[in-house]
Amino acid sequence: QDKGLQYGALLNIYNFADGKNYPVPNSQWYLEASFFTKGSKLFVLNYDNRTAIPGVRFCLSGMYTYDTALDFYGFNGYDSFVDTQILSDNSAYYRMSRQVPYFKADFTGNITDHLYWKAGYHFKYFKTGEFMPDGQEIPTLFKQCKDMGLIPEEDAEGGISSSVRAALMYDSRDFEPAPSRGIWAEANIEYAPSFLGTSKEYMKYYLAFRNSLPLAGDKLVFAYRLNVQGFLKDPAFYMLPYETILGYGYDKDGFGGYRTIRGMMRNRLVAKSIFYWNAEARWRFVDFNLIKQNFSLILSGFCDGGSSAGAGAAAGSVLAVSGSDDAAGAGR
Repeated sequence: QDKGLQYGALLNIYNFADGKNYPVPNSQWYLEASFFTKGSKLFVLNYDNRTAIPGVRFCLSGMYTYDTALDFYGFNGYDSFVDTQILSDNSAYYRMSRQVPYFKADFTGNITDHLYWKAGYHFKYFKTGEFMPDGQEIPTLFKQCKDMGLIPEEDAEGGISSSVRAALMYDSRDFEPAPSRGIWAEANIEYAPSFLGTSKEYMKYYLAFRNSLPLAGDKLVFAYRLNVQGFLKDPAFYMLPYETILGYGYDKDGFGGYRTIRGMMRNRLVAKSIFYWNAEARWRFVDFNLIKQNFSLILSGFCDGGSSAGAGAAAGSVLAVSGSDDAAGAGR
């Protein structure tokens, strides 16, 4: 996600109480204020608690993102042609603006040893528009999509998403933040009806399978992830570039970048249906203790990819390999 140079501050606070559950915290706070030289801002407040409600873990999150020059390359991955010459000479053509305040409350409870239920409520307010450097209107792909009706006029300036979510999760990981073995699989459904305030009603599903395999104890691990998501009812365009998270954390925006598909440009993969995968080998080659804290140094080699299909469109595909500028960029 090439947002430019990032600067700001973050704070992670862990509560281990008497330490009996270490390294699993009873609760934790995450606070972040980040600024980027290409016009983005990110503010996050996240609270996670495992003990306040007996048998239930809950996570509350508040987030605000502001992008004055958000990447916008159209829809359906490689089915949407990106002109590399325009991208290098005038990247403003592939930009739009977006502001999103976001709040969520999610709950997780145990059913059997490794099987869990999840439920939650998520709210987003979108304010979208054209990229206007120095307040001047310029030709952009976003404006062209509006003029052609690909982005309906009633959606072009944003709207509200107010949804409930439910999921089943199987989790046999040995250590949640950095597992060396175990499976983490999840299936969730999201419903955003108009009676909850949603501007354009939709339904969405999300399936994920993640597996960590030890190759040499817990020092060398092969891990992979398979994800698929899609909409059962047509959403507004601004809902498309989000990965659905239920539980700890918050929805990740923009397929492309280190959080989703490494090596691919942010928002290069936007469609009603998306499949993507990650595979990596992690080698933890040094462990040490400093100022009463545990540290590790890890090397990772990886390969990621994904494909998308819009309504009535043939599936396009995008393959991204770290270090390849061509794979990270435009469709041909």
